[in-house]
Amino acid sequence: MSKIIRAAVIGLGWWSGVLAERIKDSHEIEFVSCYTRSEEKRREFAGRFGCHAARSYEEILEDRSIEAVVNTTPNDAHFETTRLAALAGKHVFLDKPIANTVASGKAIVEECSRAGVVLALGSQRRRENQFRWIKSEIEAGRFGKLVQAECNISRDRLGRIDISSWRYTAEGMPGGVLLQIGIHYIDVLEMLLGPAVRVSARLAHLVLPGENPDVASMILEHENGALSNLAASYASASEFYLMNVYGKEASAFWDQFSGLRHLRRGEKTLHAVAIEKNDTIREELEEFAMCVRNGGKPEADGEWATHNLAVVKAGVKSAREGRVVEVAEILASGE
Repeated sequence: MSKIIRAAVIGLGWWSGVLAERIKDSHEIEFVSCYTRSEEKRREFAGRFGCHAARSYEEILEDRSIEAVVNTTPNDAHFETTRLAALAGKHVFLDKPIANTVASGKAIVEECSRAGVVLALGSQRRRENQFRWIKSEIEAGRFGKLVQAECNISRDRLGRIDISSWRYTAEGMPGGVLLQIGIHYIDVLEMLLGPAVRVSARLAHLVLPGENPDVASMILEHENGALSNLAASYASASEFYLMNVYGKEASAFWDQFSGLRHLRRGEKTLHAVAIEKNDTIREELEEFAMCVRNGGKPEADGEWATHNLAVVKAGVKSAREGRVVEVAEILASGE
């Protein structure tokens, strides 16, 4: 049996608990230590998941038995916490987005590269089996030329948010819903259709308290000429997830209520595709552990995550300035 990677988790918000639940019986990675500034929170987390409550981040960094850091701190803390981990020779699994600015994302990639440590990003939606199936069909050539895609990632957050949380402030999550959850389907769209090169977007603040946009609409032009439409919302009455991909020879249609269906050129009846639900969070953490052990490259690495972020920031700029924005413009400026 391969050696289990010993990791410490920092941040200890609700998401760190989700990650810890998913890997409780993993044979690839385990959380052996934890830290956040609140003593009460770290004691609660340590008791719940059977790990050590570190008294400081420095204690984790100095512990040579800890090989990796799972970083779920706020976005604006990603650079410094990751830089320190890399300097200490710790590999880093970093929750998305990589940062709040492209310049910070690039700096994180540089720090990890210089230190020779693995940097993996938490982008679990791309691992869902319906998207894996669509990707395999595209790669097999059965979709033909890709022409268009449309997607919707919507969640009901009315009455469920703490507006004092960094996740719902303009400073902590610039772009609001587009950066917080829209980035997941930007990642999937770029995985399936290829890199986006220019963006047009609109943002609105309609329902939720606070200051951040809770509705977003974006048009992406991909490098291969295909167009895609993204809708993201925290203001809808319920959760809804949809991804339709259209090719010259075949198309696929998926939502969480109807499942995955497939249609080939000339056909008039949709074919249902049986898809088994998979544990995407466990998969990404175990892939990270295997990369740490074997020196491999994570599927969602720092460069990829920085491009995803640049697409988001291009959308935010497009909405603010009322124009089409080139993704290269954001990558060059570091916004």
